[in-house]
Order: sequence, then C-alpha cells, then structure tokens
Amino acid sequence: MKKEKDIKTEEEAKKPSFISEIFSWIQIIVAAFIIAFLLNNFVIANSTVPTGSMKDNIMEGDRVMGLRLTYTFGSPERGDIAIFDFGWICPHCETAMGEGEAPDTCPYCGETIEDADDLYYVKRVIGMPGDRIEIRREGSVTASDITEAPPGSLAGIPEDAQLVTAAVYVNGEKLDEPYLKEPMLYTGDQEFEVPEGCYFMLGDNRNNSEDARYWDDPYIDEDKMLAKVYFRYWPGIKWLDS
Repeated sequence: MKKEKDIKTEEEAKKPSFISEIFSWIQIIVAAFIIAFLLNNFVIANSTVPTGSMKDNIMEGDRVMGLRLTYTFGSPERGDIAIFDFGWICPHCETAMGEGEAPDTCPYCGETIEDADDLYYVKRVIGMPGDRIEIRREGSVTASDITEAPPGSLAGIPEDAQLVTAAVYVNGEKLDEPYLKEPMLYTGDQEFEVPEGCYFMLGDNRNNSEDARYWDDPYIDEDKMLAKVYFRYWPGIKWLDS
C-alpha cells in the first residue's frame, strides 16, 4: 500500500504548474486574436450605418454584417447591398471625412493626416461595369406621400400638390426597384456610363441618400467593394432584401 505522502506527491505531479497555466492562457488568447483578425479581415465585414440612406431595409444606427468571401471568389451583382471603402476619416478629430484619398492636412482640425481611417459606406449595387444608367422623369406623387425628403426641401409646398417623380433605367430598360421606401423625386435628368471594373451605387431611401448621383466620382472600383451584406445583427437579427 502506498503511503499517504506518496499519493499526494503523485497527485501534485499531475497538476499543471502556475507557469504552464499562464502559458496555456496566453496561447488561447493569441489564437483567439489571430482567428478574430483573419475573420474580420478576410472572411466577414461589419459596419454601423450612421444614416437612414438605406431605409427601410437598414435603419439609422443598425449594425450589419457582410461576407468578404462573396467578392473574393466572385463579383458584385446588381441588387447586392454592399459594404465598400468610400473615403477617409481624420484619425485625430474623427469629424472630418471625405471621398477618395485623404488630404495632407485635416480641413477641420488642422492636424497632419499621415494614416487616415477608412470611411465605409453601405449602398445597393445599381450599375454594373459597362452599364448606361439614366435617371428620367417618370410620373407624379402627392406631396403628403413623401416622408423622407431632406429637411426644408418641401417647405411651403401644399400637402395635396403633385410632385414629379423619377425612375432609373439600365441600358434603356426601367429598373424594377421594389425595395424603395417611396417614389424617387425628380431632380433633373442624369446619365452615367459605368467604366469597366467599377460599380454604381445608390441608397434605397432615394430621396434622402448621399449616393453616386452626388459624388465627385460616381463610380466605385471593384477593389473597393469589400463585402456583400446579408443580415443586420443589431438591434435584432434581420435578413436583408437583395
């Protein structure tokens, strides 16, 4: 029979040392960090939508998640809701932001910008490479039916007034857009020729969306298209229309 002292010694030998436990935890933390880094940079993309430009599919403040692999192994398709790299955010004040490459000096806080943060947008793919996009006068709608026009834009217009609406045409054919929150108001004829390797993006809340119609460069290069959005994960889970 083994002595009690001998038994305790064997049990203690089986227990991991304090240093080995610390090392084990470090391995777990490092592995978790690597997995999170790979997922966030190569598999998934998530974004908080700060405006209502994609109502009612995506509301202001919603957090959405997209799959990078969709565009790693394939190309964007018309109708996709996509996260894309649009421009820059000042890393100092986080207030100034803009389209394209960042300036050398922040126009808001005056600090030198050496490594700007990325500004991500979420919009819908409307134009594919080589498409001709036209926005034409289409019909009319009663002013009271428009709820998303920018503040003050309809000031003084009677609720029963008839407003001119517009529609999007792709290569001469009217685009069916059941996802629109309300009829798009007509602000003038526009025409765009989408270059090869680029995409034309619009918001679903067409009357209150700063999108390709107003950008200095209305086309997004394919290498800026990061992920196809599939669902909202906060507040609550919601699969998105495409």
